[in-house]
Amino acid sequence: MDEMPIPETMRAAVLLAAGEPLEVREIRTPRPRAGEVLVKVIACGLCHSDLHVMAGKIPFPLPAVLGHEVSGTIVEMGPNTRHSGLTVGDQVCGAFLMPCGQCPECSRGRDDLCAPFFEFNRLKGQLFDGTSRLADLDGTVIAQYSMGGLAEYCVIPVTAVARMAEGMDPVAASIIGCAAMTAYGAVRRGADLQYGETVAIIGIGGVGSNIVQVAKEMGARHIIAIDVDDEKLAAAERLGATETINSRAVNARDRVFEITRGRGVDVAIEALGIPATFEQALTLLADGGRMVPIGLAAGTTTAAVEINRLVRRGQQISGSYGARTRTDLPTVIDLAARGLLDYRGVVSKRVPLTGAEDTYRMLHKGCVSGRAVVEMALVD
Repeated sequence: MDEMPIPETMRAAVLLAAGEPLEVREIRTPRPRAGEVLVKVIACGLCHSDLHVMAGKIPFPLPAVLGHEVSGTIVEMGPNTRHSGLTVGDQVCGAFLMPCGQCPECSRGRDDLCAPFFEFNRLKGQLFDGTSRLADLDGTVIAQYSMGGLAEYCVIPVTAVARMAEGMDPVAASIIGCAAMTAYGAVRRGADLQYGETVAIIGIGGVGSNIVQVAKEMGARHIIAIDVDDEKLAAAERLGATETINSRAVNARDRVFEITRGRGVDVAIEALGIPATFEQALTLLADGGRMVPIGLAAGTTTAAVEINRLVRRGQQISGSYGARTRTDLPTVIDLAARGLLDYRGVVSKRVPLTGAEDTYRMLHKGCVSGRAVVEMALVD
């Protein structure tokens, strides 16, 4: 297919300074370089981890365009993408964890540990050649958090995109690149959940909702959803949670041990990145259990661990930042396409680009159930 017309400028939601509102402005349209594709964004999910950058709690270069889970249409292919199996016109999902595909970790299949991704993107807001693809109209460089998906166009390394299955909802599919991928990584990779095991999930937001579903698909016996919001817990039950616990109303540990007949759970997944819930997750474990923290905390936040219990009871803590993009992104798309992952049901709110700022504020207050997404076709 011939390459599509690409405008010289585009709209993007730009974070100019920490603590300041996002500003929707006209900036230069990026263009792909070697090993990259240009995607016309259909939708971009609004993730809780963006809030840490917006508040300055995670250091990141500014100005910047956030947004790290997208769906869209490939409109241009850069050099060295010929053998990717992708072509202009393909609708794709883009993953937040963008592996270089060449470093020692990527070579052994650990895309989630790609050193260049962390060095260039997470520390400097760049892609692998050491530059950002984004700039203001006057040439001022704008950093990109992952691909910088809160814009009409974004550049993504070809390693981090996969073709959407036919018939998928292209707007709701935007959440696959982070909310669903992080959930799959936590359950399949971090926890290595086995059929018939028990799992507790603390924090039922966009990621937690998907963890419930992945755990169900992998045959968990008990799927215990824990939150302080009854609406989120009701949603978790609809998605497959076998039990729900409002930890504001009852003692979560007591209830978990009651459900598991005094044993505790095989796996506890903490999705909030808060010291209190990190520590709480460890108290839910059975002997030999695994705790998988996936929630990002602010800065260098720490949590306490009861050392003797961890040692004597053979428990494990296994951090999980995401899945293994090149192999797991197509798998998660397939789960969604076959109806085994209700990605549509997780999306609770669709807003235009100009609504991103207010929706992030709602997310900060805990007022978003599931995942909110920016849909580029929507207008004020």
